[in-house]
Amino acid sequence: LGFIVLFNISKMKLAIALCLSSAAAFQAPAAAPASTALRAVDESTLGVQAPAGFLDPLGFVAKDGPEAFVRRRAVERKHGRIAMVAITGCVLHNADVEFPGYLSLSQQLKFSDIPNGGQGIFNIPAAGVAQILLFCGLVEMAWWPASKYDGDYNVGFFGEKLSPEKKTQKLNAEMANGRLAMLGIAGAMFAEGQTGETLAQQFENLSFSIV
Repeated sequence: LGFIVLFNISKMKLAIALCLSSAAAFQAPAAAPASTALRAVDESTLGVQAPAGFLDPLGFVAKDGPEAFVRRRAVERKHGRIAMVAITGCVLHNADVEFPGYLSLSQQLKFSDIPNGGQGIFNIPAAGVAQILLFCGLVEMAWWPASKYDGDYNVGFFGEKLSPEKKTQKLNAEMANGRLAMLGIAGAMFAEGQTGETLAQQFENLSFSIV
């Protein structure tokens, strides 16, 4: 995926846009008051990593204040988690790692019949898409509600409860991995749209252009 982002100059515009759109995520608010979202860890220091460090070129933090910062950080964290799931699914599916059996018995449609890449979604029956959306809505509103800005659902790290220092380290790693995943899945999608080839086909054909 790094080849897609780094060697395709048209993708660099996407990287710049993503960095600017979530620029407030790198900037710590000057004086964030104590709140529920900041109770467990200091959100104002999470994700502030080299080489960007503190970065808020559009002045979102100064303009909108710490409460808006906390919400934007929650949005960035959630998008990062979704992107990590997406890029993992993209890589596995392009490697032909698929569920056995049938996606739809009534249509005699197997999981292996769904093509790789972005076009695969259009081959899923409407009832299947509805189930996916229903499950996502359940997670978003009830199971792991988006209103819980700190993103801590008390499940630990694979069930392990961490010390504050270790937890901060893991959360910083999650932020960094989420940002890379957002660039990775976006690069894969744009590259597929430009070349008409899935990720596996691009690697197979070495379809990495610089224009």
